[in-house]
Amino acid sequence: MGTLQSFIGGRWHGREAHQPLHSALNNSLIYHTHAEAIDFGEVLEYGRKTGIPALMALDFQQRAARLKALALYLMERKEQLYEISRFTGATRPDSWVDVEGGIGTLFAYAGIGSRELPSSNVLHEGPAMALGKRGGFSGTHILVPRGGVAVHINAFNFPIWGLLEKFAPSFLAAMPCIGKPATATSYLTEALVRMMHESGLLPDGALQLVIGGTGDLLDRLTGFDAVTFTGSADTAQKLRSNRNLIANSVPFTAEADSLNCAILARDVTPDDPEFDLFVKEVAREMTGKAGQKCTAIRRIIVPRTQADAVAERLRERLAKITVGDPSVDGVRMGALASKDQQRDVAAQVERLLAGNELLHGGELQLVGDGVHEGAFFAPTLVMCRNAMDNDAVHDVEAFGPVSTLMTYEGIDEALALAAKGKGSLVSTLVTKDPRIAAYAVPVAASHHGRVLVLEREAAVDSTGHGSPLPQLKHGGPGRAGGGEELGGIRAVKHFLQRTAVQGSPTMLSAITGEYVRGGAVRESEVHPFRRHFEDLQVGDSLLTHRRTVSEADIVNFGGVSGDYFYMHFDDIAAKDTQFGKRIAHGYFVLSAAAGLFVSPAPGPVLANYGLDNLRFITPVGIGDTIRARLTCKRKVDRNRTDDKGVGQGVVAWDVQVTNQNDELVASYDILTLVSKKA
Repeated sequence: MGTLQSFIGGRWHGREAHQPLHSALNNSLIYHTHAEAIDFGEVLEYGRKTGIPALMALDFQQRAARLKALALYLMERKEQLYEISRFTGATRPDSWVDVEGGIGTLFAYAGIGSRELPSSNVLHEGPAMALGKRGGFSGTHILVPRGGVAVHINAFNFPIWGLLEKFAPSFLAAMPCIGKPATATSYLTEALVRMMHESGLLPDGALQLVIGGTGDLLDRLTGFDAVTFTGSADTAQKLRSNRNLIANSVPFTAEADSLNCAILARDVTPDDPEFDLFVKEVAREMTGKAGQKCTAIRRIIVPRTQADAVAERLRERLAKITVGDPSVDGVRMGALASKDQQRDVAAQVERLLAGNELLHGGELQLVGDGVHEGAFFAPTLVMCRNAMDNDAVHDVEAFGPVSTLMTYEGIDEALALAAKGKGSLVSTLVTKDPRIAAYAVPVAASHHGRVLVLEREAAVDSTGHGSPLPQLKHGGPGRAGGGEELGGIRAVKHFLQRTAVQGSPTMLSAITGEYVRGGAVRESEVHPFRRHFEDLQVGDSLLTHRRTVSEADIVNFGGVSGDYFYMHFDDIAAKDTQFGKRIAHGYFVLSAAAGLFVSPAPGPVLANYGLDNLRFITPVGIGDTIRARLTCKRKVDRNRTDDKGVGQGVVAWDVQVTNQNDELVASYDILTLVSKKA
């Protein structure tokens, strides 16, 4: 078989065979790592001097578009990745999580970037706030690219998803990536990176790949770089304590294997659908990816009265799991990633069995040719009946298809057992009773990065205990590493530098690319709604004519809307309120303001699709006179066209509605689609 290569400095590096890599299915030799040393000074220089400028030549929106194009490119070639993935021992469903789950993360972050990030490289994290009484001094926060590289060190269990879920947010943040996969399954990551390079969609230096050790890479990083790690808690601790990382305050994020749990609440009986949901979820997490998931259920916490029933159902389900070569029909669980992993799991199971009972495990009947030399391990279920006193079941993790069943009396004891894991990525609570969930989840939340509440209603769409989603945080406290991966826009912000900025509203508008109230505006004879997207500038503004609100306005709006709330129609009752009089509907004020600033003829503004930050500040009464100021607040070029090929952009407009005393009565942002010139 071939020799794997690193991708550094824009070239593939390495020819001489070094460490042998074996198939998890039959232990046959499939690849070697390369023997040539890597000059990590060159790697970092290339990332900094080539990668950063190339990424900064694109804005957030353009990088999001590249992510989507890359995801489409990889999806068309996914079968090539599936074919290589089988050497890792994974079944097709296992590989689906890795291959299409990873590509799906690219799609997700492409959408997040498109919806939530500007068409620039400055993200305004407002709102701006006045810092002086006279309105000339304000402050806000911006997020900008850090100007460093991101080193992503990944575990062996998800060679594709592991890289892509870190690459996507750092790429959006204009941070070149150096990916270092675990050696045992690095052949699959190498195949992925070759595809990504061949796509031509990645700017030079945006992604480099290291096969083998990291050498002195961490010793060369600066405070502008970042490190992420996925793997064992022990390795995370070793890397985190690197003297250079500490000395230079290099951000370090760890997502470590943890002793995740599933709790069956006492309200669930063997006759309930939730009981079967619990058993299925545990069995799936034990056998999916042969239990080699950082989110797998390691501790099964059940009421003492239900322990035997849960054990019986689990044994029945695990006994039906066919283990062997995933290419054979009917095989539902494959091998561990390597023989080394097989030996490690066996050693940890021996530790777990001390003083406990083996409920299921042992000999395996394997399916497939030549698999007797593979790295297979039987689904193993251990029973611990004194979990409050047995520390081993809360400290020892067998990173394979192994879980420990333990019992409790009351919900507080169940939560205490969950906490003895010293911090986990995820826990699942199965209950029918919302009151139990309302009590248990806030307690469990302090020790877990994610909590799944599972019952018959959620089960219809639930993605399951072990499925981190791009939109939600992935990570956990304590033993789980204390980091946060994924989490939507939060993950992108992790790779950006947050800075407080102070100055006049006019200066803040220029810096953020977003109009800050109190800043200078530009008024002209051309209505802002008559300008195409390219011609609009942030700060273009219109101050409307005035309108006096009459009783007829209120009566007519009530008739149209059906809103006859007493504050608008009952003069006597209204006098007893804090306002002391009848007031106009808030939504009438919005409608009247729109009538003041809308340019009704056809033009570049195509549609209003939402309001943000709506607040009614001061009530409007009969006889009050209102006017509006409409200002172009923010422009986002999403690089899209309509069915006629005409480009469109998104424009947010700041709207301030004031009364005859120049008091603010309503404040909001309008979001519109605005066409470009044909």
